Amino acid sequence: MSESYCWGIFREQTHSPGRESDDAEILRLTAKHLEARGFLVSLKSAEELGGLAEPRPRCVFLMCEGATVLRRLAEWEQSGVCHVNTPAAVLNTYRDRMIQQFEEAGVPFIQSRVVATDAAPGGLRDLWVKRADVHNTQDGDVVFGATEDAVRTALEALAARGIERAVLQPHVDGDLIKFYGVGPGGGPAGEPPWFRWFYHRGQQVAGHDFDPRRLARLVRRAAAALGLEVYGGDVIATAAGDLVLLDLNAWPSFALYRDEAAPVIAAHLALRFRGAR
Repeated sequence: MSESYCWGIFREQTHSPGRESDDAEILRLTAKHLEARGFLVSLKSAEELGGLAEPRPRCVFLMCEGATVLRRLAEWEQSGVCHVNTPAAVLNTYRDRMIQQFEEAGVPFIQSRVVATDAAPGGLRDLWVKRADVHNTQDGDVVFGATEDAVRTALEALAARGIERAVLQPHVDGDLIKFYGVGPGGGPAGEPPWFRWFYHRGQQVAGHDFDPRRLARLVRRAAAALGLEVYGGDVIATAAGDLVLLDLNAWPSFALYRDEAAPVIAAHLALRFRGAR
């Protein structure tokens, strides 16, 4: 097996609602740039991994998020296969684990409460109800409950689907900012080596003042706490000038910056993979 042979693994379609094409395209484009650097790349679906008879690759770059396939990849990692992001880092983006990791690392994060979906306390209202593991995969995974009945209904719907825990978070007014980052290190101002942010579409942007460098430093700290190298997420910029971190995800679609991000990701992968030989 060639030292430069690697696999790229697509995100499960069930984890890419409405973003299937964007998610697949960033992986394909990254693979092309990695091949231009001399690597042999084979792209696989997460569903394929269980039945493949071919030898394991030397390196893996992955967008998959399912617990079963991540456990399988973790076994490969223990046998010497290099991964970006690591399976453990991807699992750390599960909301219940992410909350714990941020608390231990002292990373400021939106107030969050983990509850059982079948035994939540009463009196809850004006809250976002989110499944406690993976991010939004279908309708009902993330629901705003303006009333006590709406919160209870959202929790009951999750319980009916076999989802045992949920995360409750308050609504925060402000400008919703999305961001992308690549690389675990810090630049001269403490920002990620490559970092871009933009206002989420579909909102009326108030233009609340904030320091982009402070945003970049917050994101780098959060990514480091989870062990992520390729990542994205969401922040609210409030009228008071606060930055409230809402979410951090492993390897997003980079849709608005795909052409710029793909060669940067490939360069990062090349350094990691060659260093792992």
